[in-house]
Amino acid sequence: MTRQADRRPAVPRGERGATTVSDRVVAKIAAQVAREALSRFTESAGQVPPGRRTPHVTASVRRAPERNGEGREGDPAESRPMLGEVRARIAVELGYPSDIGAQCAAVRREVAERLAAWAGMDVSHLVVSVEGLHSVHSRHGDLERVT
Repeated sequence: MTRQADRRPAVPRGERGATTVSDRVVAKIAAQVAREALSRFTESAGQVPPGRRTPHVTASVRRAPERNGEGREGDPAESRPMLGEVRARIAVELGYPSDIGAQCAAVRREVAERLAAWAGMDVSHLVVSVEGLHSVHSRHGDLERVT
């Protein structure tokens, strides 16, 4: 018994459809992953006011270039083609004092890994910027300035 898929003629590469992932979807994935990465740093997360815990992400997706050659069979790098290339900027607000470098590195690493795994995106450029630092002293606005 032959399957119907076996009887269909092959569609030429240039005429096939393509899967695309929008900038907005990539930004939402990156924001969620950044939030999860930062939540592991409990000393910092408790100092940031609730309304400022959401990282702000801007992302730009470029469609992946067409691959010319076929990879070797069983090659893990060729088993799943990349759907596009991402350039993103993630703005976070952190508690202070804390290990700012470790938090930014965790966000960069996890966002790049998960965008590759979940959305099939290669992250070519990822900037994590600290937009604000919040200390326990900054919550007491009626007190004198801390220097």
